[in-house]
Amino acid sequence: MAGYVHVYTGDGKGKTTAALGLALRAAGAGWRVFIGQFAKAAASSELRALARLSDLITICQFGRPGWIGPKPSPEDMVAAREGLERCRQAIASGQYQLVILDEVILGPVLRLFSLEELLALIDGRPDGVELVLTGRYAPPAILERADVVTEMRELKHYYRQGVLARTGIEM
Repeated sequence: MAGYVHVYTGDGKGKTTAALGLALRAAGAGWRVFIGQFAKAAASSELRALARLSDLITICQFGRPGWIGPKPSPEDMVAAREGLERCRQAIASGQYQLVILDEVILGPVLRLFSLEELLALIDGRPDGVELVLTGRYAPPAILERADVVTEMRELKHYYRQGVLARTGIEM
C-alpha cells in the first residue's frame, strides 16, 4: 500500500475537523491511527469521543495550556520538540497506517522547531504510512512534498460577530 502526504492548511475553519474525519474513516476500515496535536493541551469534545476508539486511535497532545505568543517559551519549545520526536517514533514504528500531525505546520512558523526538522520527518516516513499535516501558513517546501493539499479559506465566520468557540462545534 502506498502512503500519501495530505496537507490541510489555510485561514478557514475545518483543518482539524477534516483530519479527524479521515481518522474516523481509517478506523472504520480497521486501520490503526496516531494523532499528535501540537500547541494544544486542553480537554475537548474530540478527545472524549476518540477515547471511545482507543483500540484503534491513539491521540497525544504536545502543548501547554494557553496561547503561544510570537516568542514561545522554552517550555513550549521543549513540548513541541518532544512531540515531534514522539510522532517520528509513531511513524517509524510500523504500528500505524495513518499518522496525523495536527497544527504541526505552526511549529516552524512559531519557531517551536525548524522547518528542516519537519521536512526530515516527512521525508523519513516509510512506505505505507499515510501522513496528514494541518495548520495555517504551510510553506512551499511542505506543499511540494504533499500529494494532496486542501486549503480552507474563511469566507464568513460567526467569530467575527463575537461568538466564541462552542463545545461540540469548535471544541
